[in-house]
Amino acid sequence: MSRLALGTMSFGAAVDVIDAEELLTTFLDAGGTLVDTAPVYGDGRCEELLGTLLGKLGVRESVVLAGKAGIARRGDTVVRDSSRRSLLDQLDTSLRQLGTDHLDLWQVHRWDEDTPLEETLAALDHAVTTGKTRYVGVSNFSGWQTALAHATLAARPESTPLVSTQVEYSLLHREPEAEVVPAAEHLGMGLLAWSPLGRGVLTGKYRGGIPGDSRAADQHWEAFVSPYLAHERSGVVEALARAADGLEVSMAHVALAWLRERPTVSSLVVGARTTAQLAENLASEDVTIPDEIAVALDDVSAPSTWEV
Repeated sequence: MSRLALGTMSFGAAVDVIDAEELLTTFLDAGGTLVDTAPVYGDGRCEELLGTLLGKLGVRESVVLAGKAGIARRGDTVVRDSSRRSLLDQLDTSLRQLGTDHLDLWQVHRWDEDTPLEETLAALDHAVTTGKTRYVGVSNFSGWQTALAHATLAARPESTPLVSTQVEYSLLHREPEAEVVPAAEHLGMGLLAWSPLGRGVLTGKYRGGIPGDSRAADQHWEAFVSPYLAHERSGVVEALARAADGLEVSMAHVALAWLRERPTVSSLVVGARTTAQLAENLASEDVTIPDEIAVALDDVSAPSTWEV
């Protein structure tokens, strides 16, 4: 599995089929293998588009395909539903749209407090038993939720254990280190980090203001990005900029290289709207951060709320 994964959240929405093909080809040509998707991505159009490309390029066997279920679109409403029926229905739809008979990794998209955990996990177990997925994991679970899900599934006779947890993780969002990372490390689970560039802020593109074509300028995404543009986070961004200048690489390279070496991190899920953006992210594989710079970034980005 590649250390950088291709995130496809924008496929079918901000990224059309032509650009998506260029992104997928660029990713695979660079040695990437892990592709992360979900039924709700691209306003529900992502998986059908991705499946078309996998078939056209004939690359399904070269891809580690990671899907999700548990967030469903019902009309104009998106709901959280990790019931057995909803999960397995979504899985069948995903397999059909992706043009494959199995996923390599299937993840519960979010914790669902309205569905008994045993029911959710029974659906994962069924998917593995029937060969519709090779492995199973969770996404956006807290530390205690991750540990409980792992223990509950492990208690089922001859079940396949949870192998991964996917959470937001970056220099601007290190909260997983409080509970999720220790849980994953103890349980032997890999961690997939989404938004490793701090919702785009760690690229440095917001240092001089908000570009008109950025997510922060989009009314649908402004609330998603704005917390990371707060003044108290600027010190992290500026420290990253100094490190990048000293190493003569981009800020994105340093941010990704720092996160890539964190405990339990298996892969960083990077999304892109253009091949130039993706190529820039993929080039971070050649960057190694000196220990003293890694320590400095650790210090400046450590959440003060963890102090005792």
